[in-house]
Amino acid sequence: MTDHDPAIVVEGLRKRYGGRQALDGLDLTVRGGTVQGILGPNGAGKTTAVRIMSTLLRPDEGRVEVAGLDARTRAREVRARIGLLGQNAAVDEELGGRQNLEMFGRLHHLGARRANARAGELLTRFGLEDTGTKAVRQYSGGMRRRLDLAVSLIREPRVLFLDEPTTGLDPRGRAEVWNAVRSLVGGGTTVLLTTQYLEEADQLADRIAVIDHGKVVAQGTSDELKTGAGGDRIDVVLHDPGRLAQAASLLPGEATVDEDRRLVSAPVGDRIRALTETVRALEAAGIVAEDIAVRRPTLDEVFLHLTRTETEAA
Repeated sequence: MTDHDPAIVVEGLRKRYGGRQALDGLDLTVRGGTVQGILGPNGAGKTTAVRIMSTLLRPDEGRVEVAGLDARTRAREVRARIGLLGQNAAVDEELGGRQNLEMFGRLHHLGARRANARAGELLTRFGLEDTGTKAVRQYSGGMRRRLDLAVSLIREPRVLFLDEPTTGLDPRGRAEVWNAVRSLVGGGTTVLLTTQYLEEADQLADRIAVIDHGKVVAQGTSDELKTGAGGDRIDVVLHDPGRLAQAASLLPGEATVDEDRRLVSAPVGDRIRALTETVRALEAAGIVAEDIAVRRPTLDEVFLHLTRTETEAA
């Protein structure tokens, strides 16, 4: 399998729990050597999909191929080629980082010498080589998650599943994990990332799939999703809220007004032209703007737009 080949192929995936349809015809293809982000509201089917792709759960219908192997008929071989990091990893809090890694290496039948060497490689790779025998319970949140990542890579997996890897971390800890993930992908690992932090998907994912009601409702790069949600907008914050309606009439396109924020906003095509014409029109009308900016929709806005649309259509 090369970096250009699909590392994961999911077709028509369905899974029901009692009367609830957790997955309803999910389709997804992940190219090798990339980060695929998975977003969706709670209960959308993200965790169920990851559990099926990582062979922990069998689907009712559909096909899953991981690292070139059928996940249903060749589950044992698939497990030898993947790593999985959930929200809570099973490291020993009383042992040090090296001791944990050597222990997991032995559990995976690497042998004492190879387990020792692999532990050293991973400690260096994740910036933990100076932790010595310090117990894991004394690690910071970011250090702990970097160790969790290292444990998931003991067998050098081709595909790594990360299920909300930075939940509960502070901004510094999240940045540490992000850097570690970028390093993994730079080395050729394919990463499937589920996250509740939309900034995380924006930072890390080459492509993003939005799942709602058990199926993919939109997918593409972050920029493609933002463009699909309405493209660029010009935002104008006024000094005088009494002139919001007049300002709205001067903006290109169909403007919206937020009285509480004294904000007028409208979609634009040509960013520079729209900004120049808006400034001139406001000046000519004697309207004072406290702030003017052209911006793209945030991934949060894309997410809310897509999932709200699906909910309204259901």
